[in-house]
Formats: sequence, C-alpha cells, structure tokens
Amino acid sequence: MDLPEFARGMPPDGSVTVPTECDVLVVGGGINGAGIARDLAGRGLRVVLCERDDLAAHTSSASTKLIHGGLRYLEYGAIGLVRKALQEREVLLRSAPHIMRPLRFVMPHAAGMRPAWMIRLGLFAYDHLARREWLPGSGVVDLAHDPLGAPLDSRYRRGFAYSDGWVDDARLVALCAVDAAERGATVRTRTACVRAVRGAASWTATLRGADAADHRLVARALVNAAGPWAQQVLGTVLCAADGRPLHDGGRLRLVRGSHIVVPRLFDHDAAYLLQADDGRVVFAIAYEGDFTLIGTTEVEVAEPDGAERCSDAEVTYLCAQAGRYFRVPLRPEQVVWRYAGVRPLLDDGAGTATSATRDYRLDLDAAAAPLLTVLGGKITTFRRLAEEAGDRLCAALGERRGGWTRSAVLPGGDLSGWIGPPQRPDVDFDRFVVAVRSRHPWLPPALALRLCRAYGSRIDRVLVAADGRPAAALADLGAEVAPGLHAAELRYLQTVEWARCADDVLWRRSKLGLHGLAAARAARA
Repeated sequence: MDLPEFARGMPPDGSVTVPTECDVLVVGGGINGAGIARDLAGRGLRVVLCERDDLAAHTSSASTKLIHGGLRYLEYGAIGLVRKALQEREVLLRSAPHIMRPLRFVMPHAAGMRPAWMIRLGLFAYDHLARREWLPGSGVVDLAHDPLGAPLDSRYRRGFAYSDGWVDDARLVALCAVDAAERGATVRTRTACVRAVRGAASWTATLRGADAADHRLVARALVNAAGPWAQQVLGTVLCAADGRPLHDGGRLRLVRGSHIVVPRLFDHDAAYLLQADDGRVVFAIAYEGDFTLIGTTEVEVAEPDGAERCSDAEVTYLCAQAGRYFRVPLRPEQVVWRYAGVRPLLDDGAGTATSATRDYRLDLDAAAAPLLTVLGGKITTFRRLAEEAGDRLCAALGERRGGWTRSAVLPGGDLSGWIGPPQRPDVDFDRFVVAVRSRHPWLPPALALRLCRAYGSRIDRVLVAADGRPAAALADLGAEVAPGLHAAELRYLQTVEWARCADDVLWRRSKLGLHGLAAARAARA
C-alpha cells in the first residue's frame, strides 16, 4: 500500500537543527539507542541521536513483540537474565499501558516433548524469581474443556498457563525518542554517522543526512548502539586520531528471527507457546484483531546487510510447527505477511543459536573520549540497559546525575487525567477507552480503540482539525489518506514522530499496511 501524493509532502529531516556540540552522540535509533538517549536527556545531558534509516526500521520492529522473562532460557541456566527480565515486566507495563498489555500464555503438553515435571519446575521458578504485584501466576489448564483448548487438536488435553506481556515494539521506540526530544535531545532520522574521530577529550563526528549534506558535531562521549551493525561501526566508522579503526569486531553472533502473519486462528486474546519437534519453541499470538502472529525462527547469518528477509523455508517451518497443534492445518499460501530481523546476540560460545545468551553487555572504553558499545540485549530489558549505560557514562564524564526512568511513564502512558488515580494497567486502559468514547462519541469504535492504543492520553493531540481546533466530528480529522488513516493523524506523525514515508506510517507507527494488504489479498481472491 502506498500513500497518495498529499501524504508525501513530509518535511525533510533537515528541518531539525543539529547542534555543533553535545555531551553524548548516540549512533543507532533502535530500542537501545532510543532508550539510552531518553535516559541521558532526562538526566540533563545534551544528547544527539542519529539513525541512518527510520526509528526501529530494523531489528526493533521485527521482534515477537513480547515483554517476557524468557521461560525457555531457564533450560540453559540463564537464571540471572530471566530474573532481570522478570523484574522489568510490571515496571514496563505500568509505564505505557496503551502500547503494552499483560498476556496469558498457554503451553499445550505434548507427548514426547519436555516432561510435565520439568515444565512445572520451570513455571515455579518463573513465578518466584521476581516479585509480582498483579500479574497472575502459573497454573494447569484442562484443554479438553477450557475454551483455550478449542482451537487445538483434540489430542492435546492438558496444558500449562503463565503470564507475560505484549508490546507494540516500533511504537515503543518512537515514544522513547519522543520522550528524549521533549527532554532536550536532538533526534535525527535518515542521518548516518559516516565518521567519528576520537580525541583525548572529545569525538569529532561527521553526520550525513538524506540530502547528502555533512554536519560536523563535537561530542564528549559516543554510544555505539547500532545493534547488528555495531561491529561494522567499530571497524569502519569510528577511528583513533591517527585513522586506525578502533576494533575489528567479532563479538556478536547474528541470528535472523522470522515471523509470519496468518488469518486469525482463535477468537480469544491469550497466546500459545508451542514446543517444536526440534526442541525450540514457537509462539502463536493474537495480532491486530484479525490475525495470528507466529514466530520465530533462528537462522545464523554472516552479516546483517541483506539478511532481513523471511525465507520460504522459514515460512514452511513455522507453518509445520504451528500446524502440529491447531485443528485447522496451516499452509504457506495462507500467510498474509512475513517479516524478519537480525538479532545481535553475544557470542558466548554456545553450540546453537537457540542456546546463545539473550543478555547484554556494555563495553565502556574511557582511555580517551568515552566510547560505550552496546552488545546484545532484548526489548524487555531495554530500560535497565539504558539506566546502566547512563550510570556508566555519567561516571566517565564526571557528572553526578542519577537514574529516573524506573517510576516514569512514556508519552501517553499517564491516563490519570482521564480516569483518575491508576489502579492496574490493563484495567486502567479499559477505563480510558470508555472515557475517550464518552468524550468523543463521534469516533467510530474501531478507530477510537486504535488511537487509544497508539497515543494513550495524548489522543487529543491527534484529534485536531487542520485549523488547530479540537476535532468535534470525523470530518474535522480531514481526508482519509489511506484506509483508517486521516490527515490529522498523519500531520501528528510527521511533526512529532519523525514519519517521513509511507512505510514509516503504515508499518511502524501503525500496522495499517497489514490491514490494507489483507484487504487487497481478499479482493483478488
């Protein structure tokens, strides 16, 4: 799907002025880069974030979209990682109840797979490794009689249930960047750091925008948060004063994770964790109302460039593994959409990509102007990673500025102005939707729910007519420039969230492209 000419009149990134000096230059606009920029800006440092493409254009919009401890990582003894992630679940869910929600998972017990005692033991540990205030613990499910068993093949009669969370990954990155900008950071998308020379007390960086114009920036410290490209940045972009590269890489293990989206396989909002016949697990998650998201694969790749493509073999694999559990067989031709991202895993010497650690490491080199390189990580631990990065950078720069994000909310996450004091994030969001529909009864229900999910308490900043008046009717939102997308929302995404092209809007800031793709597919059938 493409946007009409009206929607292409988006301001160039050059409309954002870049300073000539800053405290920290963050290279990379994925979840770690945006999270670190937010953390540092909130501490009062002068921050510039540059991203060569769009925010979350790669790995950070290609996840399974889970806020989770990683139940399967317990098998590999990753107790510390799982505890760290479990400690973050409710912190994150409270920070953004509009783009995150609790999610109940069901694991059908399959004969010949992991024995029931092992699953029970793992779930007991999962329940007790970190404090839970409101997420329910694990339990047994009678799949033969419970509605959760209805979509499954009749041979699965018993299962186990546990709690984790779901997140709109690309919007999470965008909101971190918005928060960073509102706290004083400069955010530049479509802007690559093409060279950065390290001096004793500062970096001299060359930033190149989409217009090919170069901008010189002096920074006291630099953060390499390029994700799968972190090694390339170390080896080809960053250099010492004499021109030598700072590092030749070799510390990351690159693994492609692919997902497929198919028409809805079940009518409830829970998700399934399915044990694959090769020892891995596959998730099946209710997605965007009309679909089911299934993933993921783990295919090792030599380099990130050109590897973000879900192969036919991976589609066949995911269909086969899911098809072993659901009553209705799943065929590759049913796939509406496929996507993939390259995950930068720490190379810990594990034998397989499945067993490789999902933890992160922050390498700080303060021998000259500080350089912090982010290696590994996952969405669930992004806030904690950013806080640790902020602590270490502030220490290296001689700044006494403490962390602040643990009790903070992301833009749109404070619903109290609509519903009063918060109670529980999922209940609060439901109350918020009722309040929005009461204040704006003219909004179609489906549109109201989508806008509530996307923008939370900032929805009234989107519901604005072209002349600046608060919208009082659907016509005030302007032309419907794409199905479900009105001019008012497009203006907001352009001016506040750095949307510059159709893909930014339809696939990252929203998933309207998926619905349009499905509609076009149905029309051709």
